Amino acid sequence: MLTNTTTTTTTADDTSAESLIVAYYSLILIIIGTVFNFLTFLILCRSTFRDKKTRPIIHYMRTIAIFDILMLYGWNLDHYLVIVHKFRLLKYSIVSCKFISFISYFTSQTSAWLRIFVCLDRYLSLSYFHRAWMSRSKTVLIIITCVIMTSFLLNLHILIFGCYRKNNGIISIQARSYRIYPLWNHINLGVYNCIPFILMVILNSGVSYHLLHFHRTNSTSNPRIQNRIVTLTLVITTSLFLVMTIPATVASAFFMGANITILHFLDGILYTYHVLSFPLYLITFNKFRQECIRMLTWKFCNQKVTPLVDLQ
Repeated sequence: MLTNTTTTTTTADDTSAESLIVAYYSLILIIIGTVFNFLTFLILCRSTFRDKKTRPIIHYMRTIAIFDILMLYGWNLDHYLVIVHKFRLLKYSIVSCKFISFISYFTSQTSAWLRIFVCLDRYLSLSYFHRAWMSRSKTVLIIITCVIMTSFLLNLHILIFGCYRKNNGIISIQARSYRIYPLWNHINLGVYNCIPFILMVILNSGVSYHLLHFHRTNSTSNPRIQNRIVTLTLVITTSLFLVMTIPATVASAFFMGANITILHFLDGILYTYHVLSFPLYLITFNKFRQECIRMLTWKFCNQKVTPLVDLQ
């Protein structure tokens, strides 16, 4: 992240083997991440996940899949272009500078806070403090809309004031009237990592406690844990979020002068997390895996059956 909010220049190190590996890894993340998250969204939109009992949490998961796709086309794309093609979107035009800066902060913060509400939903569904209104689809959609709008308004100043052309023709990522960076990297650390870290740890600890309690009492018929598989899946994904995203965000806030390749590598770890939803759901979420197989085999079988029908 940090290497995109500083005015770095291309050096010999930018074309080293290590930097090329990091650059092409960013490209691979874009391709694989787009396919994986799009498949995740399609599978979660199928009839199996339209049941009223599972619908609320599925709304969160669908929205996260969309924002995980958008994340890959911000700074991650710029990593590949600046190293391989010596082409920097942040320096190409005012429009591209504003878009890349805004979309990178907006999508990451939205994705993080949606995951917080996923943890909250799982905790409330397992605890005695569960409230029926929190499990309604309408309520969940309102929460998702509020998260998106809050994140949008928080970063709107970048679209309005960020990026301008200096007298020498060079595009600056700062604003004319005030300095956006490194202040906004520090704010992003709090909004994207620190606050989510605290809330996710607290909520996941509560979820883990209730799961262990139900396991010890063998109360598998308890209605609050009928969706315990998806709960375990989401606990794993939110835990990985904390491990894989914090290093890059901390580096962007406090170690802006470090080696560029190392900083890009940390960003690679961060963006890798936003590609992992599909394989994690496939491994740990039985209903998702069954629906994925059903969808893929149906298309294959349909292609095999159609020619036979034509021959008859």
